[in-house]
Amino acid sequence: MFDYLIVGAGFAGSVLAERLATQADAKVLIIDQRDHIGGNAYDYFNTAGILVHKYGPHIFHTNSKEVFDYLSEFTPWRPYQHRVLASVDGQLVPMPINLNTINQMYGLNLSSDQLEDFFASKAVKVDRIKTSEDVVISKVGKELYEKFFRGYTRKMWDMDPSELDASVTARVPTRTNKDDRYFTDTYQAMPLHGYTRMFRKMLHHPNIKIMLNTDYKEIVEIIPFKKMIYTGPIDSYFNYCYGKLPYRSLEFKFETIDAEHFQSTGTINYPNEQPYTRITDFKYLTGQKHPKTAIVYEYPKAEGDPYYPVPKPENAELYKKYQQLATSMTNTYFTGRLATYKYYNMDQVVAQSLTLFKKIMQGEQETYGNGQKMSYSQS
Repeated sequence: MFDYLIVGAGFAGSVLAERLATQADAKVLIIDQRDHIGGNAYDYFNTAGILVHKYGPHIFHTNSKEVFDYLSEFTPWRPYQHRVLASVDGQLVPMPINLNTINQMYGLNLSSDQLEDFFASKAVKVDRIKTSEDVVISKVGKELYEKFFRGYTRKMWDMDPSELDASVTARVPTRTNKDDRYFTDTYQAMPLHGYTRMFRKMLHHPNIKIMLNTDYKEIVEIIPFKKMIYTGPIDSYFNYCYGKLPYRSLEFKFETIDAEHFQSTGTINYPNEQPYTRITDFKYLTGQKHPKTAIVYEYPKAEGDPYYPVPKPENAELYKKYQQLATSMTNTYFTGRLATYKYYNMDQVVAQSLTLFKKIMQGEQETYGNGQKMSYSQS
């Protein structure tokens, strides 16, 4: 009898498996339909011996000391600050848009104060910010919106930014200084030996059993357990009873390059005519010493593994219906990107799982403290 059956061996499930096994002495079975642990953060050495991320670049960054300290139990770190260039009008310019971006594009020599005036002169007054287009044009105007955002967003989502929730482009800042780092978080680093090694250490515990290449629905009636933690797609759990939640997917094209580097920085965005959205050169991310490098092209598409929830009001309403079903379940917890239909960064998923662990422990303490016998029913 397992105390917990955890569906999904990515960040959400693995953090909870580790906490429950080590802190609550719980017996945990963690399963995944893929042939590996680590979820979308899984990395591996390709045939040339280069460490690559199977599901696209995963760059760790966080402002949470708790999250960073927790993950530090399972990996040493390599300091890394990600920098991105955008291919615009035949130039490679820093992204997010900053002082260097504008000065380089327009041949100017503006100061930070002058750049604020420049943006203000270009900005379009929007009475109410509702869409991703509104977010950008209200800050930097239509010209920069067209050059940096519209094409990229249309490729990424197969929709115009005017059709998408404001949260999509609100994630990308605009700066008036020369800070060309993509992220400004307090902690920016990569697992020194890769994510998969980190996950292996996280799940290396006698209380944790792992089953891969397994659909949980095939074993849920066979293997006894007390509680379930589900990190997969919430609509799948409920057999799509209200219909499928829309996602965007990605197709990855990997190449090994006979050169130390393929490009001048970790990632270059292609917001306009190319069919792909970006190219990433992995050795910048991993710091690996190797005479060759590996790159990946990313092609957004409609079908495939669910990566990005489509942020539209009608999709949020559909998710709420599934959420109501989830909250009515007993002894079943839903957590992570897919189970909560929300795009989270890796650190946010870790924080969510750490919070859920505390909630689970508090609930059990309260139950036992009241002298009640706990009810374990499979869901």
